[in-house]
Amino acid sequence: MTAREKGSYASLDVTCRMYRSLRLGAIASQAAALLREADLRGMLGTSLIVVGTSAMAAYELEALSRFAVGMDATEDFDLAWAGNTALAVKGAAAPVFGMLRAVDSTFTVNLERTFQARNKDAYEVELLLAPSLAGSFPRSEPLRPTALPEQEWLLQGSLVDQVVCGRDATPARIVAPDPRWYALQKLWLSDQPKRNPAKRPKDRRQGEALLAAIANEMFRFPLDDAFEAALPPELKPHFARWRDAAATPAPTRRW
Repeated sequence: MTAREKGSYASLDVTCRMYRSLRLGAIASQAAALLREADLRGMLGTSLIVVGTSAMAAYELEALSRFAVGMDATEDFDLAWAGNTALAVKGAAAPVFGMLRAVDSTFTVNLERTFQARNKDAYEVELLLAPSLAGSFPRSEPLRPTALPEQEWLLQGSLVDQVVCGRDATPARIVAPDPRWYALQKLWLSDQPKRNPAKRPKDRRQGEALLAAIANEMFRFPLDDAFEAALPPELKPHFARWRDAAATPAPTRRW
């Protein structure tokens, strides 16, 4: 290692420790390690995007606001296939599973839920897929995600690209969906009877907090008439309810 590389690593270590001391949004250490490996392989933003709760840390940095306190704890890690087979494969028969195993050789595919991999510590990684990208998914990949129509929404708009820290003070790059579409998908999920009842309240809190941050601090993502006109019928009611609630003045407190 050269002196310049040693200096860079030392500076990065100081920056990450400052990040954690400021209590900025952090992700699981396991997720940070996986993201670094995916980034080194050229997969982030091309073959894979982060679509789970870990994305909230990137949205906070985009907003320059700590609005997701208490909403960012998670026991698993959700990735979505973004469709670029050429960059993902690079001669590998299992680009996603191979990436997981390169970080932790104890990862195995859950044979009862083949879209999910688990390691010896029961840390779970789930791979999701939009139906329109099913044709680009490698047939040789051991992980077999189910095509979910709601994943189509997360392909819309502009991606967010930020560097966050893991809880072990190591850096990791996150590429996540357009926050407007992510927030509305969360509100939609919170109303789905088939959704895990334990997750639905958190979905709603995340969606509402994120939309408020977008409206107040993330100005490159306008919540205007043009955006509303582009929404599918499933999401329009959720946006209308949030917009109407945001426009209602808070009640005056009387002592």
